[in-house]
Amino acid sequence: MYEYETHRFRHTELRRAAAQERLAREAVGARRAARGEETAPFGALGAEPHTDRPRRHRLPRTA
Repeated sequence: MYEYETHRFRHTELRRAAAQERLAREAVGARRAARGEETAPFGALGAEPHTDRPRRHRLPRTA
């Protein structure tokens, strides 16, 4: 019975931590979206790149 209670407690703690992380990610996303809309000129998408290319060329990893 002790192992079952320990399992339930751990499960509850993991769910609580996941909910907190989810809220934190949502808050960061909302701040980014607000900042992007704030800097966007005339309703344009501020953080969207104009081309399909990445911003900088990445060199391959050396062995």
